[in-house]
Amino acid sequence: MNDIPPAPSPGTKAAAWAGGVLYVLVIGLLIGAAPRASGTVQGVGALLAATLLVGALRRAPLLTLILVLLGSAAVVAGRPSAADVDLSPSYQGQFLAFLAVDLVLAHLVATRARRTAAIAVAASLVIQLLLVAGFTSGDGMTVNVVIALLAMAAGCSAGLLVTERREHAVALRSQEVAEAVVAERLRIARELHDMVAHSISIIAIQAGVGSRVIRTQPDEALGALRAIETTGRETLSGLRRTLVALRQADPDGEPSGRAPLTPTPGLADLDRLAAATADAGVRVDLRRSGEQRPLPADIDLSAYRIVQEALTNVVRHAGTRDCRVLVEYGDGELSVDIVDDGRGAGGDGASRHGFGLVGMRERVALLNGHISAGPRPEGGFRVVARLPLGEPVEASAQTR
Repeated sequence: MNDIPPAPSPGTKAAAWAGGVLYVLVIGLLIGAAPRASGTVQGVGALLAATLLVGALRRAPLLTLILVLLGSAAVVAGRPSAADVDLSPSYQGQFLAFLAVDLVLAHLVATRARRTAAIAVAASLVIQLLLVAGFTSGDGMTVNVVIALLAMAAGCSAGLLVTERREHAVALRSQEVAEAVVAERLRIARELHDMVAHSISIIAIQAGVGSRVIRTQPDEALGALRAIETTGRETLSGLRRTLVALRQADPDGEPSGRAPLTPTPGLADLDRLAAATADAGVRVDLRRSGEQRPLPADIDLSAYRIVQEALTNVVRHAGTRDCRVLVEYGDGELSVDIVDDGRGAGGDGASRHGFGLVGMRERVALLNGHISAGPRPEGGFRVVARLPLGEPVEASAQTR
């Protein structure tokens, strides 16, 4: 989405300039009524007249500050001379006009650079102090100076508070973006690991089998080569799908690459995964229980990846030719249980230190599930993951 605000319409600009002209006219009327109106009335009038400059304040705050300073100074200077001030107690209210200056300063501090705001505050403070000193005397001058300083400090503090809140909001958004980037990188790393590690393991094993029997059993060597070709093509297809998704600028648009997007794997592909694992030398006893039904895409993919990574570890580290996979469709959760009778964690320990188990735990944690992975007392290794299910979906094929 485009975050650039739309340009102001000609009517809005005209209204802002009209407000500035009306402000000048109102200040002129207040000065003309100086002999008859009290200082408090004129101060309140000048303060209210500043509301006419709201439109101009948004577009030209420095010009607005100059207008308000000149208008307030004119109202104060248009009062009787200092010799007559002591005879007019109501004269002290004339300085209420400077509250409009303080409000404009608050806006400047909140929206402009520190240097610009500091210059504006300093200039306004000097002008206010000179006018207070020139048109008051004695205790009245002290009181008005204190009030002017407090009012300006309040306006600047309000502007600084707004600035701090805005900077805090920007920092939070930046942190959210950074966390989203890290989460996406971890997700991509898990996908690549789960997809590539399994395929490379099968390719390495089949290549070893083929190299050993190529002279004595050419038919078996040919089968190994075909398994390598099939696994390599599937891996390339998965990598191409991932790269196309990363290159895609618009998530709702068409992919920028020419490679067709293959469906995201899920539990329906476990039979094919079991066959590929069997080609690598480990027979998989795949069982399903419960009412098989379409699942949410994220749960379907995560369950498949967990089984895939567990089978990869069996092929690479277990040293066994058999394992069991049970997929249980419960009412409120999906359970996958992978068990083998191999060396467990007592072999070379590689299964405990790679990224596979870390990726499993991350996937399950993102889905608020539970996973346990470790050696069995009777030997071998077991991975059990339980993923909570939401409301049933009509068909997962539409999301895959």
